[in-house]
Amino acid sequence: MIKNKDTAKKTAELLLQIKAIKLQPNDPFTWASGWNSPIYCDNRTTLSFPKIRNYLRENLANLIEQEYGKPDVIAGVATGAIAIGVLVAQHLNVPFVYVRPEPKSHGRKNQVEGLLEKNKNVVVVEDLISTGKSSLNAVEALKQAGANVKGMVAIFSYGFQIANDNFLNANVKLNTLSDYDHLLEQSLDSSYISENELETLKKWRENPSVWNK
Repeated sequence: MIKNKDTAKKTAELLLQIKAIKLQPNDPFTWASGWNSPIYCDNRTTLSFPKIRNYLRENLANLIEQEYGKPDVIAGVATGAIAIGVLVAQHLNVPFVYVRPEPKSHGRKNQVEGLLEKNKNVVVVEDLISTGKSSLNAVEALKQAGANVKGMVAIFSYGFQIANDNFLNANVKLNTLSDYDHLLEQSLDSSYISENELETLKKWRENPSVWNK
């Protein structure tokens, strides 16, 4: 869910400026899933730009406090959201942990790394939401570790219906700084894309698994 349209468009503008998001409807990318896609998003790029990472840190921290209150702990989802999660935790002056995709096969076999006491209020930080599967896997791991997960924030979401359904079914509240709809709006406003390219980008999200096959 988007809470602030101006922030959503500004975030999209910044991500486009530094090419954290690339739009190539005429020269699509291939995702690891095998999907052809006119968009590629790598929000780790933001870490190389101090002003932009500070903007994201402050706005994610503000969003967390507005929607969930100040948490006891911030949890980042490995690996993409570890760094931004640490920045948000530092801004809020609260402890930080991160969640692996699965438990380690050696040592203490942790999935949640860091000190997480039972019954602490936790907000999860993500960099990007696609289907939501890996994000919700992290939520489940935190719950298994005894956390009270208040919800999740992310920098950007593709806005897939499957993700909306997954979060709804898991009863997990999600808020993002920006999303695909606001990205397209900002891209058109700034002449980053044409009207024809806009239609192509809209069609991709309707059925991304078979687009441009």
